[in-house]
Amino acid sequence: MIRRIIHINEEKCNGCGACADACHESAIGMVNGKAKLLRDDYCDGLGDCLPACPTGAITFEEREAAAYDEAAVMANKQKKEASAINTAQSVPQSNEAKKAHTAHGCPGQRIAQFNRQNTADSASDNETTSTPAAITSQLSQWPVQIKLVPVNAPYFENAQLLIAADCTAYAYAGFHEKFMKDHVTLIGCPKLDEGDYADKLAEIIGNNSIRSIRIVRMEVPCCGGIENAVIRAMERSGKMIPWQVVTIACDGTIREEL
Repeated sequence: MIRRIIHINEEKCNGCGACADACHESAIGMVNGKAKLLRDDYCDGLGDCLPACPTGAITFEEREAAAYDEAAVMANKQKKEASAINTAQSVPQSNEAKKAHTAHGCPGQRIAQFNRQNTADSASDNETTSTPAAITSQLSQWPVQIKLVPVNAPYFENAQLLIAADCTAYAYAGFHEKFMKDHVTLIGCPKLDEGDYADKLAEIIGNNSIRSIRIVRMEVPCCGGIENAVIRAMERSGKMIPWQVVTIACDGTIREEL
């Protein structure tokens, strides 16, 4: 029968395993470091794996494929559960090993949020003494690369978004305090990264309640790509969110704030 089913572009796949985690039917598996559709009849064609892919390697296609077999999927799940129980009973595992077994996605893409309230309190305490305040990170989440971040990550909801070119944090000394504090940070290099950020940013903006966007770029012409991508992303999403552009000079000073 001709039906909708997923297609995985192996060239775009980075082997992170996020799609395999997202597939409730176990239709996707990792083979030789790449995601593979293991069985057509395990794929329901709903596409829960699509938003999990950070590189856009998964799309839909219409082709000849076996019909979705829910009974086979359930039987496979029961078989895996039974196998996992038997393994757990026969081979004692440390907590670290259990974590490694259940979280087989790429560590670089694993979602994390950081509470910076404690560091802010520590800085306030230092201000009341003669001891200089320690410089602390203001990074609120992981991952930070535009290419890696999931479009539906929970930290996007009601967020103030910082979208910055890679070089800006190296050029401007007070980057964490001035730009990253109280923001969700995304970074990229429009010259070195392949593809266009606009589509992914449009999904992030469209699927979440973003309060504001601050773009921090370098003064060099190629860095204009990240600013243009954000503007096109807002247009595609249909949401024109309050936004600001800050341009950093190559000597590390702020050239312009719009």
